[in-house]
Amino acid sequence: MYNPINKKNMKKTYILLLACAGLVITACKKPLEEKPFSILTNTNFYKNANDAQAALIGAFSQLQPQAYYQRTVYIIGELSGDGLIPLLTQNQERIDMYKVQYTAANIEINNWYTNSYKLISRANDILANVPGINMDAAAKNNILGNAAFLRGLAYFDLVRSFGDVPLITVPVTSPTDPNLFPTRTASSKIYDQVITDLKFAEANCLSEDKIATANKGMVSSGAASAMLARVYLQRTSTTFAAIDDNTNALAECNKVINSGIYKLMPVYSDVFNWDLKYFPAQKEDIFSVQFGLNNTSTTQNITVRMFSPAALGGSGSFVANPYLMNKVYDKNDVRKAWNVSNNVAGAPTTPYIYKYRDDQWVKGSNNSRMNWIILRYADVLLMQSEAMNNINAADPNKFNGLNLVRTRAGLTAAQMLDATNTPSASAFVDTLVRDRLRELCIEGHRRWDLIRLGRFKSVEQTVNGITVDDNKLLLPLPQTEIDANKKLTQNAGY
Repeated sequence: MYNPINKKNMKKTYILLLACAGLVITACKKPLEEKPFSILTNTNFYKNANDAQAALIGAFSQLQPQAYYQRTVYIIGELSGDGLIPLLTQNQERIDMYKVQYTAANIEINNWYTNSYKLISRANDILANVPGINMDAAAKNNILGNAAFLRGLAYFDLVRSFGDVPLITVPVTSPTDPNLFPTRTASSKIYDQVITDLKFAEANCLSEDKIATANKGMVSSGAASAMLARVYLQRTSTTFAAIDDNTNALAECNKVINSGIYKLMPVYSDVFNWDLKYFPAQKEDIFSVQFGLNNTSTTQNITVRMFSPAALGGSGSFVANPYLMNKVYDKNDVRKAWNVSNNVAGAPTTPYIYKYRDDQWVKGSNNSRMNWIILRYADVLLMQSEAMNNINAADPNKFNGLNLVRTRAGLTAAQMLDATNTPSASAFVDTLVRDRLRELCIEGHRRWDLIRLGRFKSVEQTVNGITVDDNKLLLPLPQTEIDANKKLTQNAGY
């Protein structure tokens, strides 16, 4: 699959494809012509249901690279926050993300941007070509719904990262295609497209309990509802927020909750038990990027190695922020012992993220079978509470979801929240900021949570001693993209 935004590479790709097409035509001028099965194009692919499913698997595989949802996701979403710190002796691009000193030359920002558009490209191919396939209507709609979700996810990541970005919703088909060198589209329009895609996914994807065992890991209608809630809430922090964003977010959360399909796992650590990857054994995971067993036939995840210290066989490339280790968790909060540690076999060490572990991981290897969780039920409960606080700060029910999560964490009745100990909307947000860190620790949400809740600059200053300029609330477009496409403009301050 091609990447419609990497123009230099794309121009080369088209020249190559056009040259190869000429060679194929010349080579096939024989009495018995053979179809060139080794070259897949839209004219000899997308012929049947198997092709449609194979294309969707190809789209999902685009989430798996280390430079996307295997590692870059937490470099972008967690380093500029209060939970994660990179080794400060290597990988300058990671250090710059942590210190909020990122520039347009940052390779991880480039990874985030270009891989998002690769996913969009694959989704666009499916949405353009699968409708013409003669196949079971429900299966077709489910595939299209999955593709729409993936495109919506990618554009949501782009718009909250970069603001205005090019909006491309059809395949780029030739060197003269106007989408080869696109302009930026207003953020408000990107959000509109994200919501349109996710609503389509919600209407067309199967519910979790209807997804066949062979297709576990595909998008469900519940995942689309949960993602819609996240999108609506994030848009509330923008200058173009819709008046009904909070009520829509609440409605989407309630769809997930009232479905009865998803539940909190009784034991927090079981959310990250990779023996319980799939519904119905795993009731809390709503959507994850899937990784396989520690063998050569599937893609495995490097994250365990990245977070594990050398004494546990890892590289220790990232460590826990001391604030997370020392200031965040109550002494009887069971999540602390699972999420973070400062010892190995009783010996003290630099605090590290202990959350991601796998008893089948081979020490020193890049391979673990852990999934990267994008949506889970605890987050839906927290989003429900957030939306209710935004709608009516006096509503006592706004504490219900948050307190369910606290109860699962082992907090006592005296530590439950109510209007007495959390009397104002602002106090509720202060608590929510901490509770989301405790529960969703290093799951890729922190940067976006802090920006949405209006605490990014204050947390960076208080926890990390970093002063954040307003322009840093958006990432710069990669300089390689600006150089390749003269129609693109850079974000202010870069």
